[in-house]
Amino acid sequence: MNNQNYLIYYNIYNVSEERIDCMFSPAIKNLLDKKSGTFFIPASKIAFVQDDAPLYHAFLILTKVRYAKIPVLNKEKCVVGLLSLAMITNKMLLTDHISTNPLTILKVKDVMQTTFSKINFTQTTLETQLHLLIDNSFLPVVNDTGIFQGILTRREWIKAFNFVVHNFEDYYNVIPIKNKNKNNN
Repeated sequence: MNNQNYLIYYNIYNVSEERIDCMFSPAIKNLLDKKSGTFFIPASKIAFVQDDAPLYHAFLILTKVRYAKIPVLNKEKCVVGLLSLAMITNKMLLTDHISTNPLTILKVKDVMQTTFSKINFTQTTLETQLHLLIDNSFLPVVNDTGIFQGILTRREWIKAFNFVVHNFEDYYNVIPIKNKNKNNN
């Protein structure tokens, strides 16, 4: 293929024949859907901590698994927060020394991040997932009753996008179209 600029041209119309603008073309969405099952990592494979656990327990888990951040669940298995090693060490750092006392005194819920994004696959579009993953390395996934199901990671999303970029022409013919703006070739 030469270095010409190519546009993927598509139109989607609603019932009244008005054009609907979409973030993804149907062709791109179709290829992403082929990989969408790989975006998700089930809860059974995810390290997490309970909100009422002692902070030292979370410190040990985060140190051992070497994740930057993990979900925090309550007793009902709902995601109630996120916790990172930096959040814990911030509580340990005093003005003139490091104290391990917060590890035995505090609970996870005293330190965790409580404002965070989470998604439900039945209520979230691919476009919304992508937008949320711009600022989050992962998104907790919950079911309709709020129970933790697993995570959606930016890394897996990027791998799926890589699949699309490298395989698009194996599935579709791309035909150049003339751009209405003559200044752009």
